[in-house]
Amino acid sequence: MNRLKIAVRLESLGLPLRRALFEAGRMGVAGIQVDAAGDLAPNQLSETGRREFRHMLRAHNLELTALGCPLRRGLDAAEDQQPRIEHVRKVLTLSHDLGPRVVVVQAGRVPGENEDARGRLLTEALTTLAAHGDRVGAMLALETGLESGEALNTYLSGFDSGSLAANLDPANLLMNGFDPYASARALGRRIVYAHAKDARGAVTSRVAQEVPLGHGDIDWMQFLAVLEEVEYHGWLAVERESGENRVADVANGVEFLRRLTG
Repeated sequence: MNRLKIAVRLESLGLPLRRALFEAGRMGVAGIQVDAAGDLAPNQLSETGRREFRHMLRAHNLELTALGCPLRRGLDAAEDQQPRIEHVRKVLTLSHDLGPRVVVVQAGRVPGENEDARGRLLTEALTTLAAHGDRVGAMLALETGLESGEALNTYLSGFDSGSLAANLDPANLLMNGFDPYASARALGRRIVYAHAKDARGAVTSRVAQEVPLGHGDIDWMQFLAVLEEVEYHGWLAVERESGENRVADVANGVEFLRRLTG
């Protein structure tokens, strides 16, 4: 388990880029995930900007571990689908140029046995993006949570490409009523990236909600053991989506993981 590498999702800090890099450096993590948005969007980031960003990473002894690709709608939505596909293509290329060669995306719910129109749209979009990923040498990691790991694994097995994979997010799975441990086992070698995010599941008296790492219902010793079982030794990026003191929550989450993996 100690072969896992700890990173931070930079957006979790809720800070401007330079300040967020400084805080991540202070936490002593080895890497950061950042969204390819705003000044870091492919259409905005010039060659000079890319060199400057690499310099900032080196200045804080940080490695870029993955690019996030936030979308207003999933790839299964017909409206303006082609511009979204083109944007993801550009982020895949940027990921190769900047080094991590992994793009994390919430693509949409995978279709079931009776594939509907939305399912066909998603399959067509991912087929196009997988071919581009194969060409440029970058992986598109679909974020878990909208379906079980078993369902996602079955769906991905239908593509003839090595560029489609999974980003394992145990909190997303738990909040949607899926077993994060069984999902990790089912996805196995398809996992190319993982988030360290915690949550409490829904019960009669409360709805499911994200919470600081180590304060939820996920058994992290069991989860890390499953990652070892499936031979995942990659990045584990601490993520926090809400809260009034997210910098402290992330820093405490980093220390929590260090105690478990040290």
